Amino acid sequence: MPIVEMIKNVFVQWGANWVLWLLFALSLGSVGIIVERWFVFRGKQDVLRELSDTLEETLSSGDFPGALAKLEKRTSVGAVVARAGLRLAPRGLTAADKGMQSALAIERSTLENRLAYLGTLGNNAPFIGLFGTVIGVLLAFEALGQTTGGRTGGVASNLVMGAIAEALVATAVGIGVALPAVAAYNYFQRRITRMLSDAEALTNLVLAYVSAREKSAGAAGKGMD
Repeated sequence: MPIVEMIKNVFVQWGANWVLWLLFALSLGSVGIIVERWFVFRGKQDVLRELSDTLEETLSSGDFPGALAKLEKRTSVGAVVARAGLRLAPRGLTAADKGMQSALAIERSTLENRLAYLGTLGNNAPFIGLFGTVIGVLLAFEALGQTTGGRTGGVASNLVMGAIAEALVATAVGIGVALPAVAAYNYFQRRITRMLSDAEALTNLVLAYVSAREKSAGAAGKGMD
């Protein structure tokens, strides 16, 4: 038996229902990821102005331990990054900078976790639906070919219409699964960009005060000499 005939027989036997169930399972996974990511992002968000004012209030007086203490209970990206820099501030400007770069990279990885699933699903769900459509069309032609095998016109027509409807449903479901995944992926990417931008602003703020403290300490040391 030719391989094309074998593949056709498999598709005819299985139909397109399994494609629909696959899409439903993938959609359920995307909903779970969207909900989980929403809670993660909610805990990582902070008001930049309020956090910046909190840091400046203490850093302007040189109270680095006090600034660190005010950030201990915060879980936002900016707070975590600034906290890493303040912990390493006594070791110098370079150490604080490297510490915050490392913390920022870790936070980026945490925020981007599982988002690749949404992006991949958004790009490929329509193709999975199209695959189901191709199977449905194949079933329609198979039913049409059976009209010469003794079936009445009404029965054959019902079979053909049912197969075509199944094909169209697969396409619609594929698009319906893709749209929320793409929308959620773009939404989370925009929030990541904003959070990282806020963290960069706080990084520059911390480094500015660390640099000022080093210069002040250096000037004091020269004055004693």
